Amino acid sequence: MGNEFWLYLAAVIILSIEGLFCMLATFNLLRVLIGLEILIKAATLFIIAAGYLSGQIALAQSIVITIIVIEVVVVVVAAGIILGFFNHYDSLNIKNTRKLKG
Repeated sequence: MGNEFWLYLAAVIILSIEGLFCMLATFNLLRVLIGLEILIKAATLFIIAAGYLSGQIALAQSIVITIIVIEVVVVVVAAGIILGFFNHYDSLNIKNTRKLKG
């Protein structure tokens, strides 16, 4: 294992902590979505590093491309839900979700 792998692993750990903090420490839905994006980027970086370590970079790249496509769909749907929430409540505060009926 080279020094590059340890740098990637350190970056994955830092991005994971940052993404979790961004998701858990705020009440803003847009910041939660950004935290989710950061966590997914950490996962893709980890998959690339694992592919580099195992010597199967092509497989890792194909998995990452699939994850990116799924991520884009999830983000578009989540952004639409957040936009509808903002139009209804004029706020992005998560605490307003308690007012939802259903």
